[in-house]
Amino acid sequence: MQKTASPRSSRTVDASPMVSLAGLLREWLPRQRWFAGKDRPVTDLALLSMTELFPGCLHLLVHAGHSAVPAPGGAPPAGDCYQLLLGVRQHLSPRLGRALIGRAEEGPLAGLTVFDALQDPRSAQLLLERLRHPGTSGPLCFEADPSVSVPAGLVPRVLDAEQSNSSLVYGDTFILKLFRRIQPGVNPDLELSGALAGQGCGRVPAPVAWFRTTYPWEATLGVLQPFLRDASDGWTLALNALASGGDFTAEARQLGRATAEVHLALASAFPSLSRGENDRMAAAMTERLELAAHFVPALQPYVPGLRTAFGALAGCDPGPPAQRIHGDLHLGQVLRAGREWFVIDFEGEPSRPLAERRGVHSPVRDIAGMLRSFDYAARQRRPWRPEWARRCREAYCAGYAGLAGWDPRKKHGLLRAYETDRAVYEVLYEARHRPDWLPVPMAAIERLAVRGA
Repeated sequence: MQKTASPRSSRTVDASPMVSLAGLLREWLPRQRWFAGKDRPVTDLALLSMTELFPGCLHLLVHAGHSAVPAPGGAPPAGDCYQLLLGVRQHLSPRLGRALIGRAEEGPLAGLTVFDALQDPRSAQLLLERLRHPGTSGPLCFEADPSVSVPAGLVPRVLDAEQSNSSLVYGDTFILKLFRRIQPGVNPDLELSGALAGQGCGRVPAPVAWFRTTYPWEATLGVLQPFLRDASDGWTLALNALASGGDFTAEARQLGRATAEVHLALASAFPSLSRGENDRMAAAMTERLELAAHFVPALQPYVPGLRTAFGALAGCDPGPPAQRIHGDLHLGQVLRAGREWFVIDFEGEPSRPLAERRGVHSPVRDIAGMLRSFDYAARQRRPWRPEWARRCREAYCAGYAGLAGWDPRKKHGLLRAYETDRAVYEVLYEARHRPDWLPVPMAAIERLAVRGA
């Protein structure tokens, strides 16, 4: 690679490349679908780690700050750490035009063109080679399941459907998910899928290879898994059923059973004696409601009614024991191949701290997420078909109860609280990322608030 500073892998990071990159990244980062701070200006960028994966490709961990005021008590400044793979060349091929980030004007990369290396087939293939041959590169550690052979030369393509992360499909055989927002610790998408494979649960594609960093802290960076090329996601299948006027209850019932199967396997892999802590959960849900209402004024008139759902938790049945769960279950997180349902993306809600996503929670939280997803699908067509969503919800719960041994429909207060909490999360997410979709969760908010009042 020409004109590049020698990357540092030690605990002293050479920040000089940011002289070349900071201006380019300030413009490029907010345009990426996986960038979480679209509603806040990027006030500063700090290089946390940089490793030259191979000539012409830099692996970076960059902290994007959203506040010029230092946090109190020496805490990290407000913002997020992002994983970037940047290509650096003298000239960029016209076929990579969509990958262009810009041309560095100063610093050690001055005069070189910077681009998103994931869009470059050569860089993507070299990344797969790193995963095929476990080892280290500076602070980066590449590891693999020795029982699985990954062929060389698989043709890569970027999967455009990703939002909070980026994925590469190799030869329609494997899929590599690269986590964009990086937090210290093991990502549950690797942790839980590996544990489920160990339990013999066939509902989840098992990890084949993965990589992590040891600096500036231990963190998971990406996971390679089998790609279900003939599968369709639940969201697409549900919308197709709505468009054709077809019934979806049989699929919903089978999906409920698949969810229960995953929950039972997780409970076995991560034994927990914790019961639901309703008081603590009610306080956390109320806090999230207040925060969301602060950022989304349209939510404020409904706050008193919504609070009643959380207040009612104190006197209701705590339900099944808390355990490890999926954490962000909806129709977009399940795939149907043939007659079988598969569950993917165990990362949890990316906006929540990793420690919370790796904690134990009531399985009702996953169930509420899927029930909300049926409502989301039903509202994609006009006129709205609430009876379609109601039948799917009933079938899903019946399928779950048939295997789990308890019926979510009989946990009225618990289910209502978790559905309300999920709808509040959806309002904040849509307001920040997809404002045109905001009416969908707001319709649920209005229903839940009236019910609460």
